[in-house]
Amino acid sequence: MPHIADQFPAAWRPLAEDFLRSEQAQHLSAFLDQEVAAGQTLFPPAEQRFAALEAVAPEQVRVVILGQDPYHGPGQAMGLCFSVPQGVRVPPSLQNIYKELADDIGFRIPDHGDLTHWAEQGVLLLNSVLSVRAGDAGSHANQGWETLTDQLVHGLAREREHLVFMLWGSYAQRKAAGVDTERHLVLKAPHPSPLSAYRGFMGCEHFSQANTWLHATGQPPIDWQLF
Repeated sequence: MPHIADQFPAAWRPLAEDFLRSEQAQHLSAFLDQEVAAGQTLFPPAEQRFAALEAVAPEQVRVVILGQDPYHGPGQAMGLCFSVPQGVRVPPSLQNIYKELADDIGFRIPDHGDLTHWAEQGVLLLNSVLSVRAGDAGSHANQGWETLTDQLVHGLAREREHLVFMLWGSYAQRKAAGVDTERHLVLKAPHPSPLSAYRGFMGCEHFSQANTWLHATGQPPIDWQLF
């Protein structure tokens, strides 16, 4: 199996080079190889593992939305956090994201959960961990992915100006701790999971606030509507 560095998108390599050359990257590659050799099914498929990074180059990012772990059910994970392919049932957290969008900006709720349209406009939909064993949530945590995605998040915050960080839940908020709030808009709310959405995610108005910030900093707004 190829080393993780061989599959890594070239545009993002400058922000990840320290990790890609590290022993931790070697460990992560070996771990993934061992999982495959043991007959484990991994999600998302290997060719979609870096889909969030392939969809948008660092200089094109305008909004960062952080997730934690890929979906672990068959056919769900597609490499973009919170997103599922066309034809797959919209998961509960994404249903709540759609409800908040409807209340915030008059979003028309679609019949699918594919967020590719957002990614194509500069929304980085990045999970902290980029793979998972089928049916086993969190099974690829603490193998090295978090170090890589930390470098990407903080590298972006360092290299770019006027980004929007949407941090939903304590995990995402810890991951982006230290992002300069003088240079970037940092929006925090509870996670949109049904367990926590009504503690403040619903009514957070992050989507309208993001577009207000983008407009104020001379950037085009995100067209959040999905079709």
